[in-house]
Amino acid sequence: MSVKNSKKPNIVFILSDDQGPWAMGCSGNKELITPNIDRLAEEGIRFNNFFCVSPVCSPARASILTGRIPSQHGVHDWIRSGNIDYDSLSDEMKQFGSLKDESKPIDYLKGQLAYTEILAQNSYKCGMVGKWHLGNSVVRQKGFEYWSVLAKGGCKYFQPELIRNDKVVLGNKYVTDLITEDAVKFLDQSRDEDRPFYLSVHYTAPHAPWSKDDHPEEIWNLYKDCEFASVPNVPMHPWIIEGAKRFKGDKRREALQGYFAAITAMDRGIGRIIQKLEQTGLRENTVIIFTSDNGMNMGHHGIFGKGNGTFPLNMYDTSVKVPMLISLPDLSIKNEVCEEMLSHYDIMPTLLEYLGFENPVKEKLPGQSFMPILKGVKKAGREDVVIFDEYGPVRMIRTKEWKYVHRYPYGPHELYDLINDPDESKNLIGEDSCRQITLDLKGRLEAWFIKYADPAFDGSKEGVKGKGQLNLAGPAGKGNKNFYG
Repeated sequence: MSVKNSKKPNIVFILSDDQGPWAMGCSGNKELITPNIDRLAEEGIRFNNFFCVSPVCSPARASILTGRIPSQHGVHDWIRSGNIDYDSLSDEMKQFGSLKDESKPIDYLKGQLAYTEILAQNSYKCGMVGKWHLGNSVVRQKGFEYWSVLAKGGCKYFQPELIRNDKVVLGNKYVTDLITEDAVKFLDQSRDEDRPFYLSVHYTAPHAPWSKDDHPEEIWNLYKDCEFASVPNVPMHPWIIEGAKRFKGDKRREALQGYFAAITAMDRGIGRIIQKLEQTGLRENTVIIFTSDNGMNMGHHGIFGKGNGTFPLNMYDTSVKVPMLISLPDLSIKNEVCEEMLSHYDIMPTLLEYLGFENPVKEKLPGQSFMPILKGVKKAGREDVVIFDEYGPVRMIRTKEWKYVHRYPYGPHELYDLINDPDESKNLIGEDSCRQITLDLKGRLEAWFIKYADPAFDGSKEGVKGKGQLNLAGPAGKGNKNFYG
């Protein structure tokens, strides 16, 4: 069913960076201060089992936008190079070591249809503010006409590299506030237009860095007496990456305080966006969506990071589960919790059905619309729901009862009984009693990826180590080194 209004609804899509679903007050965390995120849950639907498509930023973001898996769009790791043209930088900007891996801009999603392009073709005004991190950041892409983005991916909170007037410049303000101000500016410019709008607000929070100097003192001090009992304090995972081994003792506390402060600062920005929608009369015809690119471990499983917080790369639920809140214009559904398993690759078909637009690549995409849930139906009407994830040569199949992780070509592989071991603490791979379920899940995993993976972008053949993507994957890379490490 499409929306019947004479004017299509506006959409504000808010994306956080490295936030697990555990990191919100509305999900039961009594230590985190997130009143505005909690309000969206109270005035809408909170999805308790929503998954990213890949547990790292750039592939996950590409999958949200295109509805494709990484083995279809070719972005398999966070984009380390291809964000900007290094030669065009000013002498001042070339001094910053954070840009040293850049060379020439790369259009990583060239030829990949995004749902924002379909919206733009149907008279939507599309805006993008914040973290793009999908290549060639200077150039407006994917139907966006309002474009105020960061130059690359992560940045220092008080010294972000920004794209302004087609140049890379250094910001001099807390980046969370800059992104919020850009969002509010877009809303002010769009309030009196006859056409609907779509606005992506992509925060860098709560991504590292997490030191005291990286966040406003007033917000930092909100957590000075916090015990951080909501976060596990367990021994380091044996696979933890070298850079995360420092998060012990005082360093653990500093990281958690910075992480919590970054979320609260972002929450205040979200509050400003909601307030602007209400003040301008736009809220009554605006869908607000809040999610994160991937999950996050802040001590969970002894890891500080997401899928690349370990090597081999991991697929723990804390890495692949994400927060997901949807608040509809008429607030017809309030304080609802959906337990159905869904994925970011379901967003594109859902939004297009909600808005009544055709999807010309529908048959090529793995996702399905969960429109019935937005109409008040408890479930989307699916049977045998299965979630698939991938991160380079690591692939996952997850049912409600089982999770199987396969690492090409040699392993190690994992199998978890999620009913009796929801924390994924006992790997059952190789046990005689689990031989048949292992074979069944492996077979389904292989069949699914054969159906959807493009051989030219097949992640199982790529040397992804979680240290960044340097070039186009597969043959499109023309023999160049594709991945760092």
